[in-house]
Amino acid sequence: MFLNIGFGNIVNTEKILAIINPDSAPAKRMVQSAKDEERLIDATQGRKTKAVLILDGSRIVLSALQPDTLSGRYKEKEVS
Repeated sequence: MFLNIGFGNIVNTEKILAIINPDSAPAKRMVQSAKDEERLIDATQGRKTKAVLILDGSRIVLSALQPDTLSGRYKEKEVS
């Protein structure tokens, strides 16, 4: 199953380990490290990053949607 993370971008729900807020210092370090190592996928379409998705395989995805919105969509997918 897939999760819409905004602006026509989707992620495989089986690969998602966590959805976190990007404002904490550890999250910022994780994003910078992923960018340096070319493991970062920016799906914000130039907008402010509001959620960071951590995927298995050490990939990081940035989204412009709120973590609450993404987790709500994720839960809807699990139920249906």
